[in-house]
Amino acid sequence: MKTLPNIIGVLAVLLFLGWLGLQIKPKPFSVHPEKTPELKTIPLPAGLPAPVERFYKTVYGEKIPVIETVVIKGRATIAPFGVKLPARFLFVHNAGKDYRHYFEATWFGMPIMKVNERYLDGKSLFELPVGKPIVDDASTNQAANLAVWAEAAWFPSIWITDPRVHWEAVDDKTALLFVPYGNQEENFLMRFNPETGLLDSMEAMRFRDSGPQAKKILWITRNIGGKR
Repeated sequence: MKTLPNIIGVLAVLLFLGWLGLQIKPKPFSVHPEKTPELKTIPLPAGLPAPVERFYKTVYGEKIPVIETVVIKGRATIAPFGVKLPARFLFVHNAGKDYRHYFEATWFGMPIMKVNERYLDGKSLFELPVGKPIVDDASTNQAANLAVWAEAAWFPSIWITDPRVHWEAVDDKTALLFVPYGNQEENFLMRFNPETGLLDSMEAMRFRDSGPQAKKILWITRNIGGKR
């Protein structure tokens, strides 16, 4: 019985250390060595649905930048196993075509889990910490292609500078965004905030799982205000 308090004490210390390690944020990835070049611009196209035109005037004005490649770095919280882990990420986009994703979940600021994803030339690769990589699966290819266009919310000029993309009006707060997928098209329902003019959310039918039995579910990405 004398050993029970010792065991409880050790467990308490281990739990505290586990909790403490999750409170420490990782250092950001190094600054990208190349500076943003002077971007070409095009005039805001005529004939856009009303909420779409308002959105672009709010974000860019009358001149729309032509963006070809993007590097996005940041820190986040991820919960792959139901436990919130501090993380850092690096995304590289060949705008409207390809991407690479790299995530590191950390403990005491040190990587404990790494995830590699990519979508190149219409083929996806998902390398997870457990299990076999998922390579060029039809369902994950569709999901990855939608991610190409959803993540363009960070650089939304691509939605009007890419000639393969087009818009259709719905009402004064929503519009349909059509994007290419191979020889076909996918679409997002885009919801705009009537007060700010900014994008509130994007909705699409997207595969969540891989394999021939996978089914599409409603996928929603939201623009949520918060700390920088």
